[in-house]
Amino acid sequence: DSGLSLVQTSSLSQLQALNGLFAIYKKQGPTSADVLNVLKEALLKVVGVGNGTKMLSTMLTGSKKYVAVGEFGKATDTLDATGSVTLEKGFEHITRLDVEEKLKAFTGDIMQVPPLYSALKKDGQRLSVLLKKGHKVDAKPARPVTVYNLTLQEFQPPLFTLDIECGGGFYVRSLVDDLGKALSSCAHVKELTRTKQGPFTLEEHALHEEQWTLEHVLRSLKTCSEGEHKTGENDHFKSHLSLKVRL
Repeated sequence: DSGLSLVQTSSLSQLQALNGLFAIYKKQGPTSADVLNVLKEALLKVVGVGNGTKMLSTMLTGSKKYVAVGEFGKATDTLDATGSVTLEKGFEHITRLDVEEKLKAFTGDIMQVPPLYSALKKDGQRLSVLLKKGHKVDAKPARPVTVYNLTLQEFQPPLFTLDIECGGGFYVRSLVDDLGKALSSCAHVKELTRTKQGPFTLEEHALHEEQWTLEHVLRSLKTCSEGEHKTGENDHFKSHLSLKVRL
């Protein structure tokens, strides 16, 4: 918190003069809105400052990498560990070879149905928000997504670990849910870590909480010039100090 306070208060004028992007490492839990206020959670985030907020849409078009831990035998309404269990099925019949074989069908250009609990919107509101309010939400139609690389790293039933490289619009939760169904069982995401977003990697670029100071931000900033990028439709993500965060 002290690092963030330094950026927001004592160095406000310096921060407002900056333009560019930097990556942070945040612990799992809070929402993206919380990240703008407190900068926390365990996924790689890319934060834009000044004109850098206009570059975030471009960043989303780059490839992403994830390490996902899935659990066979249980499905949840959110498709991850934060949701309520909606189904339990046996998984003892699943072998490592079975998983590796099924993963081939989810590699390349595929069609994928997004999760109901997602940032996608209906009538201007996120589907996840509508569901929490008790509204009925219909599933979005399947849409094309690209998976560049998909490998099984660990297999210790009911847990398994996937290494994923994909394009924009891809949902790891949907992949794990679909994989469980394809193996005559069910599954959900237990843990998820984003290790790459466009040119930023978790290992080389992401600032950990103790590095959330102006000094480290200045050192990590990927700059952009005035007028280099046009303002896009995602400007509603702007918050105080013109910060944006993308999942």
